[in-house]
Amino acid sequence: MKFGVNWDYRCPFARNIHEHLVAALKDGAPWDVAFIPFSLSQVHLEEDEPPVWEDPTKTKDLSAIAAGLIINRDFKDVFYDVHVDLFSLRHDQAKDITDWSVVSKVLQHYGVDPKVIKEEIDEGDIIKVFRSKHEESVEKYQVFGVPTFFLNDTATFARVMTRPKGDAKLARDTIEFVLDTVVNHADFNEIKHTQISR
Repeated sequence: MKFGVNWDYRCPFARNIHEHLVAALKDGAPWDVAFIPFSLSQVHLEEDEPPVWEDPTKTKDLSAIAAGLIINRDFKDVFYDVHVDLFSLRHDQAKDITDWSVVSKVLQHYGVDPKVIKEEIDEGDIIKVFRSKHEESVEKYQVFGVPTFFLNDTATFARVMTRPKGDAKLARDTIEFVLDTVVNHADFNEIKHTQISR
């Protein structure tokens, strides 16, 4: 099955879904997954603010995701681990992922030269790719947040509360449940518990 899922490292629900995705894929799930960047900074702009792509003061908001794009393109053998660790920086370690020195440590840990990655980000082409992917999802599918699944020319926002915690079967079952809902229950538009059991 071929599908896409978007992400912004700042969203805890994107973290949950992407941990499930990565755990299942590393366990051999037969999916062809496109990892699609999305900027929460862009969708939360005030009306009179310039787009984040054109605002030099917002470049730091885009850098971690841009780094993820480059790693996915050029260092596929470590992408899954880098991807999960960048989420972990933000949500498990409460680190500031707009601080390049913080992101750099993850890249270095996996043998990627952060200086090379930062130079490409500063050149601007990867930001153009990021912008194009973000704007396409908004214009074509009215995407408003993460995580959103792209499948069969539709986009479906799906918020999952669990994390796989090393359980590959749970990870695969969770993603397959979402995919089944998207494909076979398209008329079931929204369900949300009013309270969350902890």
